[in-house]
Amino acid sequence: MQIQGKRALVTGGTKGIGAAVARDLAARGARVAVAARQDDRAVRDLVDSASDLEGEIRFFQADVGDPAAATALVERVAGEFGGLDILVHSAGGPAGGTTEGVSPEAWHAAFDVHVHAAFHLVRAAAPRLREPGEAAVVLVSSVAGIRGVPGILAYGTVKGAVAQMTRNMALDLADDNVRVNCVAPGIIRTRFHDAMSEEQKKHNLAVRIPLHREGTPDDVAEVVRLLVTNDFMTGEMVVVDGGMTMQISR
Repeated sequence: MQIQGKRALVTGGTKGIGAAVARDLAARGARVAVAARQDDRAVRDLVDSASDLEGEIRFFQADVGDPAAATALVERVAGEFGGLDILVHSAGGPAGGTTEGVSPEAWHAAFDVHVHAAFHLVRAAAPRLREPGEAAVVLVSSVAGIRGVPGILAYGTVKGAVAQMTRNMALDLADDNVRVNCVAPGIIRTRFHDAMSEEQKKHNLAVRIPLHREGTPDDVAEVVRLLVTNDFMTGEMVVVDGGMTMQISR
C-alpha cells in the first residue's frame, strides 16, 4: 500500500513513538490525525513541525481509554478526512506492580488504554477501513509481552494480549484486505523510561541489549511504515529491541 494521500489515525500520537510514526507517515504524504488526552506544547510542536512535510498532521483530543470516546474519535476523523486507510494504536503508558502489589485500579486502567481501546478503535474503524479496498492496522505491543519482566504484571499481561488480539483481528478482517500487525519495541528512549536510573541504563547497555544501545522512536516508526506498506504481511509481530529477547542468558 502506498502512503501518499492516505488517511491515518495515530493514537498516543503527540509524543514518543506515536509522534515519530505520525511524522513518518506525514513525510510520505499522508493526512494524519493524532489523538491524545491533552492539548499541550508537545501537540503544538508536532503540528507545527509538519508544516514542511508533504502531508499534514492534525490534532484530535480524546481519551481512547473511554470506549465512547474511542468510537467517537474514529467517526470524527473519518468524517473530516472522508474515510480512513491506516490506524495505529500507540497510546499507552507504564503499569507497575507485582501480583500482590498492583492495585485493582491500575490493573483495570492498563487494560482500558492498551487492550480495550484497541478493541473499540478497530471495531469502530472496521467499516471505514473496508471502504478503500485496502487498509492497515498497526498495534503496539512490547517485548514485555513476550518475556517475563519483574514488577510489571499488568503491563506485561496487556502487551501479551495485544499480540494475540493482532492475530485474531487479522483473521477477522483478512477477507476485506484489511491487514492487522503489531510491533513490539524493546528499550526505546522516550519519556516512558525517564524513571530509569543511570545504573539500570548502564546494565541494559552492557548486559541486556546485545547491540549495546537503546532504540529510538524513529527505529520503531520505520517498522510501522513497513507494516503499513507491505501488502503481504498480516497477523505478525515484529520485534524492535536490539536483540534483547533473542538471548537466554549472557
